[in-house]
Amino acid sequence: NQEEMPVDEELAAQAAGQSDAAIVVIGRTAGEDKDNSAAEGSYLLTAMEEDLLRNVCHAFEHTIVVLNVGNIIDMKWVDRYQPQAVLYIWQGGQEGGRACVDVLTGKVNPGGKLSDTIAEDIEDYPSTENFGDPVENFYTEDIYVGYRYFETFARDKVKYPFGFGLSYTKFQTEILGFSVQGTAVTAVAKVTNVGGVSGRETLQLYLEAPQGKLGKPLRQLAAFTKTEELKPGETEELLLKTELTEYASYDDSGVTGHKSCYVLEEGDYIFYAGTDVRSAAEAGKATLTEIQVVRTVTEAMAPIQEFKRLKPFFFEEKDHAIANWEDVPLRTIDLADRILKERPTQSEYAGDRGWKLADVSDGKITLEQFLTQLSDEDLICMTRGEGMCSPKVTPGTAAAFGGVTDSLKKFGIPIACCSDGPSGIRMDCGTMAYALPNGTLLACTFDPELVEELYEMEGMELRKNKIDTLLGPGINIHSCDSSIVTAARNRITVILSMNIARIPDNTIKVTNSGTTLYLTILARRIQSQRKNPTLAIPSTMIIIPATNTIVSQLMPLEVSADWPAVYQK
Repeated sequence: NQEEMPVDEELAAQAAGQSDAAIVVIGRTAGEDKDNSAAEGSYLLTAMEEDLLRNVCHAFEHTIVVLNVGNIIDMKWVDRYQPQAVLYIWQGGQEGGRACVDVLTGKVNPGGKLSDTIAEDIEDYPSTENFGDPVENFYTEDIYVGYRYFETFARDKVKYPFGFGLSYTKFQTEILGFSVQGTAVTAVAKVTNVGGVSGRETLQLYLEAPQGKLGKPLRQLAAFTKTEELKPGETEELLLKTELTEYASYDDSGVTGHKSCYVLEEGDYIFYAGTDVRSAAEAGKATLTEIQVVRTVTEAMAPIQEFKRLKPFFFEEKDHAIANWEDVPLRTIDLADRILKERPTQSEYAGDRGWKLADVSDGKITLEQFLTQLSDEDLICMTRGEGMCSPKVTPGTAAAFGGVTDSLKKFGIPIACCSDGPSGIRMDCGTMAYALPNGTLLACTFDPELVEELYEMEGMELRKNKIDTLLGPGINIHSCDSSIVTAARNRITVILSMNIARIPDNTIKVTNSGTTLYLTILARRIQSQRKNPTLAIPSTMIIIPATNTIVSQLMPLEVSADWPAVYQK
């Protein structure tokens, strides 16, 4: 956090005599190399921020709190000070400020939705107990991360549910139809703007799979879509489509009789549609009369150390589970031995045969044939590349790779440029580039088309600066909170994360550039492994004209009943 200017009761009262509304901005810097901690100035407010909110909310009839943060923070202060409005603007890049003003003045109706569950307390997240251990970490919560945990085990601990976000208008949702054809599921819904302001609404489809022998969360996101801008009284019909096979569970113990397989257990697959995970109502169901094996795979990285993992246990009530614990299946194969046995055989070095890389593209030779010309030194140099600020590519970028030596260039291997991201291009040489919204903001749009439009622009900027790949987009599991380099709280393979994260890659490729998925794995040790626990890299604001559409998808969490009258003044 940045140190705030002290605002005592006298100053707040003086300001309230001159204005009928106050805006309080709470900010957090963020960067790689460090996750958050449950400390003041990080996940928690500082004493000075508490004083600021207390004095301002007491003096003003209308107080708006704007959270300029990379991730969710503790929200207990909302109950203590009761501001009239709270707006998460995340870190919106260079246009974030303009977009925030548009929302606060009513020029734009906010349409964002939470990609995280905000719990009452950080201790309510099951990951907290094992977060940041300097030696070892146990992912005891297993698949029950975020809303999957809370909707299954701890509904009463949720302050703001996954998918939640307010609007200046009101929408009415009606399920028109539900169908199942084979494993294809389709829900049809009608969304009507029944309020007095134009706006957009996000419709979300959730699945409750049968518990079976493996155990399942009571809700998991299956699909989502967003309306167009609806004027008051306007209606739009939306389709939500998904495949049952997307929700097959991996049996790592063999309890279903199909070890190392993805299976759909028999029973009812009930789907719910709504505007957030908590308000979603039943839309229909699909029933399987017997277990189906969707995919057979091979055990690889099972744990080697014993610990217990979470599994739901139900009594008569089926709307919430009791936490039960089972032993994690341990590894039964020799992974090192398998790698040695299955490792490809090394090709014989043939020396320079006169072949160029273009000959592979033209179909004259195979890639395997081409590679026989490269010596061990060539291969090492090609894969290792060169580090930050290589003079062989665009100045100030993260790396050069490919044809970084004269020997490699002789074979027609081009040199390629890699730039840091994920929120825009980093060039440490004074060259300006667009500062883009961070990953959490992108996820909270629930709008793949909007993200595609943004990254089409980013792809053109990469091409303009002769950069071949961007270290982005950022994506991670938000166990409880996360930093600027991450996107959606979901498990990596679920709907929201991949629908948002794959768009930059697909879009940027159109401009002959590419992306490198910036994926943080086992990030719980970042905090404890760094010697400097206060390390933070502030985001940069560069003033260049750009569209502010993406960051208009901001998300109000608290708006009082009389708030529309306030912003219209």
